[in-house]
Amino acid sequence: MNSHDLDYEIIGDDMQIVEIELDPGEVVIAEAGAMNYMEDGITYEARMGDGSEAKGMLNKLMGAGMRALTGESIFLTHFTNRDTRKRRAAFAAPYPGKIIPIELSSIGGSLICQKDAFLAAAYGTRLSIEFNKRIGAGFFGGEGFILQRLEGDGKAFFHVGGTVVKKELKGETLHIDTGCIAAFTPSLDYSIERAGNLKSMVFGGEGLFLATLRGHGTLWLQSLPFSRLADRIIRSSRYSAGQTKGEGSVLGGLGNIFGDR
Repeated sequence: MNSHDLDYEIIGDDMQIVEIELDPGEVVIAEAGAMNYMEDGITYEARMGDGSEAKGMLNKLMGAGMRALTGESIFLTHFTNRDTRKRRAAFAAPYPGKIIPIELSSIGGSLICQKDAFLAAAYGTRLSIEFNKRIGAGFFGGEGFILQRLEGDGKAFFHVGGTVVKKELKGETLHIDTGCIAAFTPSLDYSIERAGNLKSMVFGGEGLFLATLRGHGTLWLQSLPFSRLADRIIRSSRYSAGQTKGEGSVLGGLGNIFGDR
């Protein structure tokens, strides 16, 4: 199935919105809850599946169950322009970063991305889960055992936390913090390796394992994985909740260390 051809504009800098222009009858699919605003004449419907091909109910249920394994909603939202004029709908990510547009046909028709990176795509794009062949990548990788695969010949949009770094690997090997991988082309080989010796693993603060990508292909890195952002917020909130006096001072922090509450 050929994907719909979408026109778009990315608005903003660090909290970006992608505004997609839909011709009459054109459809865009998006992650549940990603819509920011839409013009009159556009209708939306939550569906089990991406609509890329006719599927029976059993296949749809299986696909929904697989999406649930990634922690995503079992539904995708389909936005359709029912008007006779061009109409616009906008989508935004839930935390600071960049929205990356990609023409899937320009990279061989397939992209593997982190489970929460997908934002929206042209109707006709197929979304599925990607089981990594290595068990170690599932147990220790920041992206988890299950990644998302986007397939098609149209435009797709994914979100990168913080600053995006695009790298073209031409046979090189790159070691990366597991959470910092946003997306990569399937031509790259992906594995998990131990992060140095035992002392470095326990006290280095970089995690127990690093992701290793090698081969020929394109890789998008993110400087601010959502897991890292959430961890800092949780730690900060716990610290603030435990303070009774001297907030922001050295003595206040020492009081909490020694249980002075």
